[in-house]
Amino acid sequence: MLEHILLVAHIGVLGYWLGSEFVINSTYRHVCWSRDMPFPARDRLMDHVLDVDQHVRYALILQLGLGTSLAALYGYLPGGTNTAVGAGIAAGAWLVLVEITHRRRKTAAGQRLAAADRGLRYLVMVGLAVLGIGALISTFSLPTWLAWKLLLFAGVLACGVGIRFSIIHFFKIWAVIETGGSSEAREREIRHVYRYGTAILVGLWILIAGMVALSVVKLPLAGAE
Repeated sequence: MLEHILLVAHIGVLGYWLGSEFVINSTYRHVCWSRDMPFPARDRLMDHVLDVDQHVRYALILQLGLGTSLAALYGYLPGGTNTAVGAGIAAGAWLVLVEITHRRRKTAAGQRLAAADRGLRYLVMVGLAVLGIGALISTFSLPTWLAWKLLLFAGVLACGVGIRFSIIHFFKIWAVIETGGSSEAREREIRHVYRYGTAILVGLWILIAGMVALSVVKLPLAGAE
């Protein structure tokens, strides 16, 4: 029964994630192409983008926690219920970190917390990649479809980090516009940042589509299970 509840939640979080991405990308694009809008209004919209971006962060962590719990409960990972509970606690702690980081994002402490959050993402990314590759070369005992899914999720995390760095780049230009005013060159640059951030986002969703396909059909991509 618990597995079914977690599976429904796992699927539902995907819709929550995608919906949040649409709102973020649409609003972000509006800001980048609204040079005639007064800067304070544009800046408020960007604050809204960052508020909605929290939902994407929540969704990624929820997917990781739910996915790990399901893998443990279905017997793919050792530990069973204990591993599932541990994954839930870890995901909850990470969500708290993300929320505190957002609330303090304009302070020096917030910047340090953001760096810690990125460090966690790097660790999880490497862990997923090692586990996935290890399963494919028979170091770890996991189904082939799950090994590939872990590798794709590592790619999703990498895309998320890439988008985060594009946002950091955007805000460096944004600060220049705030203090020195807009210009065609500066507006062109923020539109460029938007475009390559969106390109990374498209790649992220292609990887997620691959993960969904693997979960549904469980393709034996590297031989028999």
